Amino acid sequence: MRIVMFIILAVQQRRVVIENNHGEKLSGILHETGSKQLVIVCHGFQSSKERIPMVNLAAALEKEGISAFRFDFAGNGESEGSFQYGNYRREAEDLRAVVQHFRRENRVISAVIGHSKGGNVVLLYASKYNDVHAVVNISGRFNLEKGMEGRLGKDFLLRLKQHGYIDVFNRKGKFEYRVTEESLKDRLTTDIHAVCLLIQQECRVLTVHGSMDKFVPAEDALEFAKFIPNHKLHIIKGANHEYTSHQGELTSVVLDFLRENFNAEKDMPKLPLKDHSFRSRL
Repeated sequence: MRIVMFIILAVQQRRVVIENNHGEKLSGILHETGSKQLVIVCHGFQSSKERIPMVNLAAALEKEGISAFRFDFAGNGESEGSFQYGNYRREAEDLRAVVQHFRRENRVISAVIGHSKGGNVVLLYASKYNDVHAVVNISGRFNLEKGMEGRLGKDFLLRLKQHGYIDVFNRKGKFEYRVTEESLKDRLTTDIHAVCLLIQQECRVLTVHGSMDKFVPAEDALEFAKFIPNHKLHIIKGANHEYTSHQGELTSVVLDFLRENFNAEKDMPKLPLKDHSFRSRL
C-alpha cells in the first residue's frame, strides 16, 4: 500500500487588538498563514477593514501564503476613539503602532497597502519612518486642497468661519461627523508633494488608480509618479474608486508588484531606521 501525504497550508483568521500611543484600542483581523512575512492593509476615509478592497487584498495574500493584517484606524469601524476629519498624521501613527506590535513578534513587514485616504497614510508613514521596502498607494489623493466641496458643500469655508464647525449629514439626513477648523487645517497642511520627496530611493512604491474614479481623479496618480523616486504607476481602465467590477485586476496588479519586491528584497541592503523631521508644510 502506498501512502500519499498532503501538506495543507492552514489559514487562520483571528482578531488582534493593538493599543495606539493615545491609549485607544485598534481592532484588526490577522490572516495567519504561518509566514513570517506580513503585509498591512489600511482602509480609506470613513471606511473600515471590512470594505471589499481590504478583504479581497488580504484574501489574495493568503493564497500566496503571506500573512496579512487589516485594521480599523481610531474612530473607525470597531476601533476606539472618535472619528476626526483630516487626521492624516495621527493615522500614520496608528499604522506605526501596528508595525511596532508585529515587529515585537518577530514579523517582517514586507509591505504596507492603503486605499484612498489610506494611500496617503502609507506614503506619509514611509516618508517619516523609512523602514518598509514596499508601499502600495491605491487611489490616493495628491492635492488635499481639492475634493472637499463634494463632501462639505461649496460654501464650506464661509460656514466654518461663521460657526466654527460644519456638521455633515448623509442623504437621509442622519448626522455623520463634525468638521472643525483644527481638523480642516490638519488636512490642508498635510503636503503630499513634500511627503513624496521624502520617500527614499530604496523604498519601492506602486500607485494604482482607476481611470473612471469619480472621487479622486486619475490625474492625481500621474502627480505621484513625478515626485516619488522609485515609483511604478498602473492605471486600471474603467475602474471606479472602489474597483467594484475590477477586484480581480486590482489584486493581480498588487500581487505582481509584491512578488517583484520579495525577489528584489533578497539582494537589497536593509533600510536605515530613520525618523525624518517633516519639512515644508508637514
